[in-house]
Amino acid sequence: MRRDVFQAISDPTRRAIISLIALQAMTPNTIAEHFETTRQAVSKHLRILQECELIRAGQQGREIYYQLEIDRMKEIDQWLEQFRQIWETKFSQLDNLLLTIKNEKK
Repeated sequence: MRRDVFQAISDPTRRAIISLIALQAMTPNTIAEHFETTRQAVSKHLRILQECELIRAGQQGREIYYQLEIDRMKEIDQWLEQFRQIWETKFSQLDNLLLTIKNEKK
């Protein structure tokens, strides 16, 4: 089953994993230490994140390290950008309205 990035980030555990490895690559065991769940459950989340190309695994010696794929995160940011522009327009309109009301009271 092909998943997209939004399905991947819909789960709070997967979002927490993304936050963890955003700063540095981590092994599956290190990642699992941050959760009160089984190592298998964390591995399942890692597999989904990897299928969605949000993270990638790299071999370093005997260990596998997972790191964030920043370019895929940009896809999420680009999708959110349209809403950010709408919010900023609404806030600007609200600022203007409040300023008008304030000036009318003087």
